[in-house]
Amino acid sequence: MRLISIFQPGQRLRRRLAAVTVVLAMLLIVSPAVRAQDDSAAILKAMSDYLASQKTISLSFDTDIEVITPDLQKIQFASSGNILLSRPDKLRATRTGGYADVELIYDGKTLTVYDKYHKSFVQADAPGSVDQVVDRMRNEFGVEAPGADLLLSSAYDVLIKDVVDAKHIGRGVIDGVECEHLAFRNQETDWQLWVEVGPHPIPHKYVITSKAIAGSPQYTLRITDWKSDTQIAADAFAFKQPADAKKVEMGALSQLDEVPPGSMTGGTQ
Repeated sequence: MRLISIFQPGQRLRRRLAAVTVVLAMLLIVSPAVRAQDDSAAILKAMSDYLASQKTISLSFDTDIEVITPDLQKIQFASSGNILLSRPDKLRATRTGGYADVELIYDGKTLTVYDKYHKSFVQADAPGSVDQVVDRMRNEFGVEAPGADLLLSSAYDVLIKDVVDAKHIGRGVIDGVECEHLAFRNQETDWQLWVEVGPHPIPHKYVITSKAIAGSPQYTLRITDWKSDTQIAADAFAFKQPADAKKVEMGALSQLDEVPPGSMTGGTQ
């Protein structure tokens, strides 16, 4: 009982907390007037332009995706992986979680998706740019590279599309790095982005909240170990078929998602 009483605020403390909450709410309401909406768009554009100027990018990431069960319980699933990008037409991405271990390789001509758990892979002819293959993966195959929109050469145009409200919230610190904190809204989602302050405006955190689903599940991407314009091995984008791997049709790949089969509704990448 003593521990409970220590953590239960008294009347005076409750009043102070309420006052602080009101002040913070007022700051968030006033901030768009103080920081013009063009400021958030300008930071987003600077990030997009900087990323597009990098010929090669390598990074590590951690993701959390939430699902809402039929009894309205929120469950979170976690994955980690790596991305290697060489503009304009090469991409390699891995994602490992409790329910999938997937590798995606694109060498400028052929797209390969390898399901390591089930030792099966699919290949498709896909000549073109990384932007084109990301779009094709999403629309034809239902396969997402985590945070792919951030790495497109036209990231700003894709991200700002359908935005109805934009705010520069202020600054925050992600993994010890000071970042500009941006918040955007469209009809179906709210999304936030933390962009490094200074001459290297790279994204460190990306959160998407689904407003169209009860419980508002979120998708969170945290980016670490970012490197730009580094040397890449000549065979970095070559698929080396394991001896026990078999080629299948796209529909035969058993499980590529970050959540287990049968999960209900979740956040959006």
